[in-house]
Amino acid sequence: APVMAEARPLRLLALHGYRQSARRFRQRTGALRKALRGRAELLAIDAPHPLPAGAEDDPDGDDPPRGWWFSGPGTFEAGEAAAAPAGLEESLEAVAAALAEHGPFDGLLGFSQGAALAAMVCALRARGDPRFPVAFAVLVAGFASRAPAHGHFYREPIALPTLHVVGDTDAVIAAPVSRELARCFVEPVVLAHPGGHFIPAAAEQKKAYLQFLERFLPGQGQ
Repeated sequence: APVMAEARPLRLLALHGYRQSARRFRQRTGALRKALRGRAELLAIDAPHPLPAGAEDDPDGDDPPRGWWFSGPGTFEAGEAAAAPAGLEESLEAVAAALAEHGPFDGLLGFSQGAALAAMVCALRARGDPRFPVAFAVLVAGFASRAPAHGHFYREPIALPTLHVVGDTDAVIAAPVSRELARCFVEPVVLAHPGGHFIPAAAEQKKAYLQFLERFLPGQGQ
């Protein structure tokens, strides 16, 4: 039988959480990157909006914490039905620019607010928006924006393959909130883990990631 050509790894554009940055995200995803080695590569980008440094931030960090959009002036609360959310357009443009400049990418990986943004990108992609040529998304601790101005993203079921990673003890984005986002998609795959607000990468989750990503590897009949 002919030897299978070594398939190239999938490329995922990674969107960090609120108050993180590309560098902080890389530091916190070492276990995940190791779990995906050879199958998928992550490229993290910075959200366009710097935030004022907070007490919990690394005083030696040269990069300010960042956010993808705000629910109030310079603040963000996932559960808030913001009357005037700000900054989302710039973030969609930043994602489109990264896909164009550093692509091609196969999919997205988003964490927390980054997962919420990735879900919006999926909705636009499913509607045929040419700025977002991605085939799937992995959404960790995601949520649907409560802002009425963002309601249009969730009006119809989003027909793009997604893996939703839900922490049973997540105190920041509660598990039911992440499951609610999953229900906005057509045939979502849901991976629950016993942990909290982080990207799990133990053996069991590694298996689930690889199983999901397997569908998109070149030569898998996609």
